Amino acid sequence: MRFVTWLLTNAIALAAAAWLLDGIRFTPRDAELADKIVPLLVVAAILGTVSALLKPVLKLLALPLIILTLGLFLLVINAAMLLLTDEIAQLLDIGFRVSGFWPAVGGAIVITVVTWAVDNLIGSER
Repeated sequence: MRFVTWLLTNAIALAAAAWLLDGIRFTPRDAELADKIVPLLVVAAILGTVSALLKPVLKLLALPLIILTLGLFLLVINAAMLLLTDEIAQLLDIGFRVSGFWPAVGGAIVITVVTWAVDNLIGSER
């Protein structure tokens, strides 16, 4: 059940980022919603895996830098993870694209806010 929650949280965050930001999209845009679900879940799994692998290392490095830079370092790291997810999705030919650094930064903000909101909503139900 925890895996499903993790996957759905990442999928909701990615869908929100793609909906809110023009630079992040699943192609083709005119595809039926059902045709976008599997790519969305695959990309969410990729993003979650990249995040799970990198975050323990980055947390050790990030704490002093977060204090010094008021969280900007963490934002750049999240944007970089989204760009890495984009590269992996391109290799797998999923049709997910992040068109540059600034859409990745915007996506990182959206993903962070949505993930925090979903985690707090789920946490308050326990």
